Amino acid sequence: MKKLLTLFEDYLLNNLPQSKTFHPYFEKALGDMLKAGGKRFRPMLLLSVIKSNKPLLLQNALPVALGLEMLHTYSLIHDDLPAMDNADLRRGFQTLHKKYDEVTAILVGDALNTEAFNQIVNAPLHNDIKVELVKTLATNGGIDGMIIGQAIDCFFENQKLELSQLEFLHIHKTAKLIAASLKMGAIISEYDLDTQEKLFNFGIDIGLLFQIQDDIIDETQTSQEAGKTTQNDEAKNSFVNLLGLDGATKAADELASKCENSLNQLDEKLKESLSELLLKYIYRHKS
Repeated sequence: MKKLLTLFEDYLLNNLPQSKTFHPYFEKALGDMLKAGGKRFRPMLLLSVIKSNKPLLLQNALPVALGLEMLHTYSLIHDDLPAMDNADLRRGFQTLHKKYDEVTAILVGDALNTEAFNQIVNAPLHNDIKVELVKTLATNGGIDGMIIGQAIDCFFENQKLELSQLEFLHIHKTAKLIAASLKMGAIISEYDLDTQEKLFNFGIDIGLLFQIQDDIIDETQTSQEAGKTTQNDEAKNSFVNLLGLDGATKAADELASKCENSLNQLDEKLKESLSELLLKYIYRHKS
């Protein structure tokens, strides 16, 4: 897994987005949050699936993995804006609107959003594969996925949602992009449609688990420990706010167990490749 992460990190650092103009800092700002790191969870999911079935395609898939990371990073930059979460820290660094200004943060997010698709369409893969990849990312990262989730999250601040509504919110805002990462890896490595669907559904559970865990982290860790602004969800619809810390922990335990069982039921090659990445995360709310 370390080799896979190193492969991706090297590719990212050698392919940072550029804007060669006389703007004094826009190009630097474009790379700041990408270079800041993070778990690289979504690109690693994609690459792990490919490794299980078509390892010779890993190099060709790196632009797609970078596109995924760009789209995710754009969402974080916009999520941190004053109009949304108004956060000071992300990935252990100042958020872009704090380091530079709000206009720069908005435009860097816009740039990463569009460049994500540019990376995919220029990847050395068959055009039919790239069309499916763009459809999958646009659907789950757009109005039927992450965007409507974010819209619901912002609109219903200070209004208590029911559990089913809260799950809908976070399935769309967080889980669908994680599910898309797995499915995109399956598309590239030419797994059959049933496997693609199974991986997508597995990704929804993983994504929902991650959100519950993040809500627990927000409640129990300092900003320095988490590397991002925490204890900032008082007005938000979070699992901790709805279920309490004990209830959210119980929900995370149950979903973690379900995810582990689903992982064990995958094809042996997929299970082996994904286990190395996922097992250290599935019970992270216990650490």
